[in-house]
Amino acid sequence: MTVSKKQQASVNKYIATHYDRINVSFPKGTRDKIAAALNDGESVNSFIIRAVNEALARKE
Repeated sequence: MTVSKKQQASVNKYIATHYDRINVSFPKGTRDKIAAALNDGESVNSFIIRAVNEALARKE
């Protein structure tokens, strides 16, 4: 299915207003270690979000 430019612009606007984008860099090999630690069906992104949220909860 093709996405029109107007539809993609709407998606980008939604993302810009509802999410913060944070780019991080890890040493080579970290992605493989994260992939090995994933729960079934979990993405790398959701793993990192969960890890950050757990660290923030410990700080509170």
